[in-house]
Amino acid sequence: MSGGAPTIRLGTWDALSAQASPIRFAVFVAEQKVPAELELDAFDALSCHAVAWVDGVPVGTGRLLPDGHIGRMAVLAGWRGRGIGAALLTALMAEAARRGMRRLVLNAQTHAMDFYAGFGFVPEGAEFEEAGLPHRTMTRSR
Repeated sequence: MSGGAPTIRLGTWDALSAQASPIRFAVFVAEQKVPAELELDAFDALSCHAVAWVDGVPVGTGRLLPDGHIGRMAVLAGWRGRGIGAALLTALMAEAARRGMRRLVLNAQTHAMDFYAGFGFVPEGAEFEEAGLPHRTMTRSR
C-alpha cells in the first residue's frame, strides 16, 4: 500500500455502487457482522455517494441522503488513520452546503463520536442500538 492523498468522487449509486458496495460489505458485513440484508437499502438510489480513491484503488465510502443525513461511512481497515474518513466527510459536508442543507444528521457508532465531534457534530439523545452496534445521533448546523 502506498499512500497518496485521497481523491474523492461524488455521484449516484448507479455510478459508484461497483466501488462503494464492496467497501461497505467488507467493513459492515464481514468486519462488524451487520446482517447483509440490512446493508443495502432503498436510500442508496436517492443518495449522493462519495468514494475515496488512493492510487487508483477505492478505499472508502459514504453517502448523503436528500434529508441531510450522512451515513454508511466506511474505510477499509488497512487505510484507516490516513485521513480517508476526514476527506470523505469533508466532501459530503461540502456537497450538503452546495445543496443548501443547513442541518446535517448522522448516527455515529459510539467509538467514532470523537471523529465526528472534530467536524462540529454534537451528540443528541440517548445511545441506541442499530444493526447490533451502539450508536448516538449527532447533528451539525451552520
